[in-house]
Amino acid sequence: MAEAAAATGVSAHTLRYYERAGLMRDPVARASSSHRRYTVEDVRWVTFLTKLRLTGMPIREMARYAELVRAGEGNEAERLALLTEHRRRVLARLDEVQRNLTAINVKISIYQDIYQERVVR
Repeated sequence: MAEAAAATGVSAHTLRYYERAGLMRDPVARASSSHRRYTVEDVRWVTFLTKLRLTGMPIREMARYAELVRAGEGNEAERLALLTEHRRRVLARLDEVQRNLTAINVKISIYQDIYQERVVR
C-alpha cells in the first residue's frame, strides 16, 4: 500500500477510503497476508481519480463515474456527459480565478508604482 500511495501521491488512508467509497474500478487484489496489491492499472485509476478530486468533482460523482466504468461498454454517452459537465464547472472556476488574479495584479502594480516613487525620491 505504501508503494501505491507513493506512486499516486495520495495517503494510504485515502486509498482505503477510495475502496470503501466504491471509487475503485476493479476490486483491489489481496496477498495471502491480506495486504492490498495494487496493479499498474489501479495506480493509473487512482491517479485519474485524484485529478477529478483536485478539480473539485464531488465524491458522489466520482462514484457514479466509477460505477459507469465498471458497468463496461454501452454507457459512454453518460460518461461523456458527466466528464463534460465537470469540465464546464472547472473552466468556470478557472475563469473566476483568472479574474481574481487580474485584480490582485492591479493592486501589485499600484504598490510597485508607490514603492518605485519612494525609492526614486
